[in-house]
Amino acid sequence: MNKVPHAIFQTRVRNDALEGDNPFEWKMLNSDDIFKGKRVVVFSLPGAFTPTCSTSHLPRYEELFNQFKAEGVDEVICISVNDAFVMYQWGLSQNAKNVFLLPDGNGEFTRKIGMLVEKSNLAFGLRSWRYSMLVDDGEIVKTFVEPGFEDNCQMDPFEVSDADTMLAYLKESTIKAA
Repeated sequence: MNKVPHAIFQTRVRNDALEGDNPFEWKMLNSDDIFKGKRVVVFSLPGAFTPTCSTSHLPRYEELFNQFKAEGVDEVICISVNDAFVMYQWGLSQNAKNVFLLPDGNGEFTRKIGMLVEKSNLAFGLRSWRYSMLVDDGEIVKTFVEPGFEDNCQMDPFEVSDADTMLAYLKESTIKAA
């Protein structure tokens, strides 16, 4: 097993003590804040508001959230190389209530985990390749990486990083462990 890399994530959190139209403040989270002592399912995608990410990837994880919890998962996290403002608005537009949308605005975590790809052919710049992983107390237990990993890939494969594949893996692991 490999440990998740150390990274800093710049997030925005609501603070109702703040007055005005913007009751949010910056909150820095690091890898330990997110993964230490928890069993976490992570999935990463190229970008908020993009077609497959918005119609299939995030909605299915959101839909199956309670089943992930039933398999002993503490949290389901979606990481994207987008800033906190974009991730927040995408969450609102998707009515995401269960999946934690984690902005990797600088691509630090994505780069360190080896999933940062160039998508300049789509005018996206640097983004994450699609993958999912199970992390237990900071240790990567299982990873599903979409085929064709390369810069400026002409396709956007979505075959193994989906919620159903991860849930099937968790259920199979539970059966084997019993």
